[in-house]
Amino acid sequence: MRLLVSLVAITSFALFLGTCSAPPPLVEQIQTLGQLRVITRNGPTTFYLGAEEPLGPEYELAKGFAEDLGVELQIYAAERFWQLLPEVASGQAHIAAAGVTITEPRKQLVQFGPVYQRVDANLIYRIGTGKPASYAELYGKRIEVLSGSSHVGLLRRAAKEHPALTWIENPAVSAEELIARVADGSIDYTIIDDHVFKIVRHLYPDARMAFKVGESTSLAWALPSDVDDSLRERVSAYFARLTATGELDRILNRYYARYHRDFDYVGSRAFVRHIDSRLPAYREWFMAAAETIGVEWQLLAAMAYQESHWDPDAVSPTGVRGIMMLTNRTASMVGVSDRVDPQQSIEGGARYFARVMRKIPARIPQPDRLWFAIAAYNVGYGHLEDARILTEAQGGDPDRWRDVRERLPLLSQKKYYQRTKYGYARGWEPVYYVDNVRRYVDVLRWMTAADNLRAHNLQAPAPLSPSR
Repeated sequence: MRLLVSLVAITSFALFLGTCSAPPPLVEQIQTLGQLRVITRNGPTTFYLGAEEPLGPEYELAKGFAEDLGVELQIYAAERFWQLLPEVASGQAHIAAAGVTITEPRKQLVQFGPVYQRVDANLIYRIGTGKPASYAELYGKRIEVLSGSSHVGLLRRAAKEHPALTWIENPAVSAEELIARVADGSIDYTIIDDHVFKIVRHLYPDARMAFKVGESTSLAWALPSDVDDSLRERVSAYFARLTATGELDRILNRYYARYHRDFDYVGSRAFVRHIDSRLPAYREWFMAAAETIGVEWQLLAAMAYQESHWDPDAVSPTGVRGIMMLTNRTASMVGVSDRVDPQQSIEGGARYFARVMRKIPARIPQPDRLWFAIAAYNVGYGHLEDARILTEAQGGDPDRWRDVRERLPLLSQKKYYQRTKYGYARGWEPVYYVDNVRRYVDVLRWMTAADNLRAHNLQAPAPLSPSR
C-alpha cells in the first residue's frame, strides 16, 4: 500500500473542487480523490513501521476503513500532539486517528466518531522516590504534561481544590518522552493514559503508576465538523460492524492484552540495558540469518535474548549452550561445530527454527502459526502436538494459539499427561517463552522504528487545498 499521496492527484482534485459551486458529500470527495488522508502520531499505541510493514492499532483501524471506502490509505504522523486537530479542522486531513480523548473544548473544533476505547489517566512516578497517594504530596514538585492534552484539563480541575498544585505544559514532547523524563529523574511526575503506559513501561522500568487522575475518558477519531455528516455516518457504521463482529477487540488485544499481565521489572530493565550493551555485536548476524529463513531479525534476536540474554558463553544445567542455547544433538543436526561461537549459534538456531516452522501445519493462519513454532522451539514439537490434541478434546480450537496456550500448562499434571503420547512437560514454560519473546519483539520493533521511518523517508504529505 502506498502511504504517500501524489501531489499531482491532490492538485487535480483541488481544481475539480474549485469548479463546483456546492461540493459533493465528503465521502464522495474522498472516493473521487482515491485517498483517505489520516493524521496520527508515531508510537506503539498508534502507528509505527515494523521490519516489513506498518503496525499499530490506529493504523490497522484506519487501513480497514480505507478499504471499506474503496480507497488508498495515506497516513502521516504529526510532529506534535497539538497539530492533530487543526489538521482536521483546516481540511488537510480527513481524520485524526491517534488515541484522541473526547473533551468539551475539542468539540468546539472538531466532531468525534464513536467511542472505541475507554482509558484512565494515571500519575507516573519514579520508583525509589516514594509513591504519592494524594495531590497534596505533589505540592512543590516538578510536574510536566503534554501541552494540549486532556491531562491539562484534569490538572486544572484538581487545582480548584488544591491551589498550591503547579505544573508545566510542554509542547515539544511525546507521552513516551515524558515517561522517560520521570524514569531518569529529569521531572518528578507526569500524567499518562494507562493503555499507553502499559506498553511503553517495558522501555522505562523505573517508572510506575501512582494513582488514577480524574474519571475514565473516551477515545475516538476526530472528524471535520463544518461539513456534511457523510464521513461521520460511514465511520459510525464501520465501528459498529467491528464491534458486532468482535474485530475491534481482536485488533486492540493484539497490541494491549499481553501487557496487562504482571510486569517483570528486573527483566525489562536488564533487557533495555542489553539492547545497547550487547545487541550491537550480533545484530548483523541476526539480520543475515533471519533473511535466510524469511523472518524478521527482531524475532530471532528476541528468541536469543529469551534463551541466553545474548550471552554467547551461556550454559544451562542440562548442558545446552551458546547464544541460541543449542543442545549437542540440535547443533549436530544443523551443522554447528562450536556452540559458543555466536555466529554459528545464531545461524544454527535460525536453521533449526526454520525446521520447526515447516512442521507446523500450513493450514494454520498467521500469527498463530508463528506462535506455535516459537512454542515448539522451546518445548518440542511433540509436546506441542500433545497440547493441541488435548485442546481439541476439551472443545477448543487446536489451530488457535490462545486455546492451546491455555492447555499447555496441563502437560505438567499427571491426569492429563499420562494420556498423551510424549508424556510430562513443563507446559507453563512455552507459555512464558512465547509471551516474553512477543514482548521483546515489540520493544525491538519500536526501538528500531525511528530508523525504519528514516529508511523509508516517510514525511508528512503535501497540503491538500481546503474543500470548504
